[in-house]
Amino acid sequence: MTGPETTRRTGGQVLVDQLLLHGAGCAYCVPGESYLEVLDALHDAGDRFTLYNARHEAGAADMAEAYGKLTGRPGICMVTRGPGACQAAVGVHIAYQDSTPMILLVGQVGRDTIDRESFQEIDYRAMFGGVAKWATQIDDAARVPEYMARAFRVATSGRPGPVVIALPEDMLTDSVEVPDAKPYRASVPEVSAAQVAAVTDEIARAERPLLLVGGSGWTDAACAALRDFAERNDLPVATSFRRQDVIDNRSDAYVGDFGTGVSPSLVKRLAEADLLVVIGARLGEITTKTYTTLSVPTPAQRLVHVHVDADEIGRVYSPDIGLAAGTAPFAEALAGRDLNRTGDADWAGTLRREYLEDSEPPPHDFPLDMGQAMVEMRDLLPEDTVITLDAGNHTGWAQRFLRHGRPGRQVGSTCGSMGYAVPSAVAASLQNPDRQAIAFVGDGGFMMSGNEIATAVQHGGRPIVLLFNNGTYGTIRMHQEREHPGRVSGTDLTNPDFGKMAEGLGAAFARVTQTDQFRPALERAFAERRPTVIELVTDPDLISTRTTVTKLRAARRQGS
Repeated sequence: MTGPETTRRTGGQVLVDQLLLHGAGCAYCVPGESYLEVLDALHDAGDRFTLYNARHEAGAADMAEAYGKLTGRPGICMVTRGPGACQAAVGVHIAYQDSTPMILLVGQVGRDTIDRESFQEIDYRAMFGGVAKWATQIDDAARVPEYMARAFRVATSGRPGPVVIALPEDMLTDSVEVPDAKPYRASVPEVSAAQVAAVTDEIARAERPLLLVGGSGWTDAACAALRDFAERNDLPVATSFRRQDVIDNRSDAYVGDFGTGVSPSLVKRLAEADLLVVIGARLGEITTKTYTTLSVPTPAQRLVHVHVDADEIGRVYSPDIGLAAGTAPFAEALAGRDLNRTGDADWAGTLRREYLEDSEPPPHDFPLDMGQAMVEMRDLLPEDTVITLDAGNHTGWAQRFLRHGRPGRQVGSTCGSMGYAVPSAVAASLQNPDRQAIAFVGDGGFMMSGNEIATAVQHGGRPIVLLFNNGTYGTIRMHQEREHPGRVSGTDLTNPDFGKMAEGLGAAFARVTQTDQFRPALERAFAERRPTVIELVTDPDLISTRTTVTKLRAARRQGS
């Protein structure tokens, strides 16, 4: 019996062939001399593979991570050794905490100089060991197919996450004869009828059940199945932080999100629930308000936790039922089930009414009312719009007042990484230029990654960037005013002329200072065939959707 036919190829060629074999059609990079053989092999791939050259490694990594969120397939990022890898680490951290499939390929020093602290040398196994699902180095070109097949499987199996692979530059030039691997298949726990019955029986018996959904791995079909199940059985559904697109916010089942700006009424209702069914979410710090809304380790409510990773179940909270199951298959198994519930008949309706009340902006006298602007915006958005979120209080307007849901997407870093929104919107727009991508970013975050607009211009993307300019690092300023009112330190910003900056990068630009200017500016941006930056000049006193600096200072004085 003979093995598969092989041809002699360099390590770089073998690697590119594995990317193609496993279905990767694009990568995001900043080029480096340490992986020239990969770049050269990509030249031969032609139109089978698209290489997007970003302006900064953090931007490239964020783009790859966003691609992973949008597609469910590993986003591929390529960077050079040393500084390149260090700057891409932010994207790896996001992918780890957000459970996003991603593969970071890092050029490495030659094998003959390893362990001599040679130029830009880093031990990537040690550097990324605690923040990647797997960090490794390929020292033998003949093993590239083996390592790459494992990388795709690890990144997508169980709880998805990032894989980091170091590629010694001399390994990439070695010539070998080796067969390709088989295309990877992710390994996900099966869903059994007994698992589904255990959960539905709990829900049927409950007086005041609440579903909490989130995490990664959701498909459009799974989201539709969840909505069908919730609406059939009059069940309220909330989402974890920045996972609001899991269930259509226009559905009567949707009751809000447990994010940084969670509604006080939703927190109150969580305490009143007698059953909490968590599907896909991790019950992390943000979702539980630093582990205060649920008692540790045993919540007052009965707890059902369905998660793809068995190690995540019971990590903090001890469930009454803990099931290791794939998120999408489990949700799809719920579709069409009628439970004949006899619990509180107005429970879901009460939570829905409270959500609708909270998602209407309160009146105020600031010249630019972003709450009202969001109400107008939600009437204008195409159904499949991708909303990308940076770190910061400014994203509260999108999270509280817009309506999210499939086929639209909400793409945000749940680990609060500044500079994420612009690169992720660029990635979304490059993936499908006909689909509108809109970034929400503060002035601080824009200065970290706004240069990636040039990447969009070069490759034909057309994202809209809503740039909130209040001259301060707003979230930190809010905490500062709460703890040390009036003692501003390190949070003021002196910003450049954003119009000149945007136009210099090749984008259209508009500056909005009044509420009635917002809608026309947005409509013009929709008509553009290039990126648009809309600068939103907001009052620094309006520090979040729920409070002002003035109110924070007054509350502190009253409490002292």
